[in-house]
Amino acid sequence: MFNQDQMKQIAGEAAIKYIKQDMVIGVGTGSTVKYFIDKLSTMRNDIKGVVSSSLQSTELLKTYNIPVLDLNSVGQVDIYIDGADEINHYLEMIKGGGGALTKEKIITACSKKFICIADESKYVPKLGTFPLPIEVIPMARSYVAREILKLGGTPDWRSGVLTENGNYILDIHHLDIQKPIELEEKINNIVGVVTNGLFAKRSADILILGKKNRQIEIINR
Repeated sequence: MFNQDQMKQIAGEAAIKYIKQDMVIGVGTGSTVKYFIDKLSTMRNDIKGVVSSSLQSTELLKTYNIPVLDLNSVGQVDIYIDGADEINHYLEMIKGGGGALTKEKIITACSKKFICIADESKYVPKLGTFPLPIEVIPMARSYVAREILKLGGTPDWRSGVLTENGNYILDIHHLDIQKPIELEEKINNIVGVVTNGLFAKRSADILILGKKNRQIEIINR
């Protein structure tokens, strides 16, 4: 049986089959994405380049001499590859445990196709066991926290952490996420919220799941 890292590796490497000549690729952040970038390095001369969601991923891409592109310059991304902290059977996700949720959400919105790569522990019947991250403007932290309490969540400020955009992260525990799309929109409408880690309105198109039995499962939305 595979351990979690091995499941992440086979999921990340399996996404390479979706990469075609002259594509602009979007990449997310995290340990599973690292395995995808490792594999993508073998195709660096075949693609136009990569739009990155974080400094961490950008540094790894540069190590492999993979061209890093500016999203404003390319406009649209052919395919976006990223992991998930949780993903349900509708391919709706909680993402942003690493704090890069806003950039991830922007690239997702600009992508023709979104492929999620994950190990099978991330595949759940209902979202919400993993705390929902929310990026907030610093001066609005307390206000947003009070509004979240009204929604039934317990906010926990990730003290001492700033996003790459210079904002704070609130991790929300104990939310009853019955309707992910509705909740995503409701939280985003709170003044001071930059965005939240529910990827439901724009869910994944394909899930590549690495499993303990050393197999890959492909799930389409």
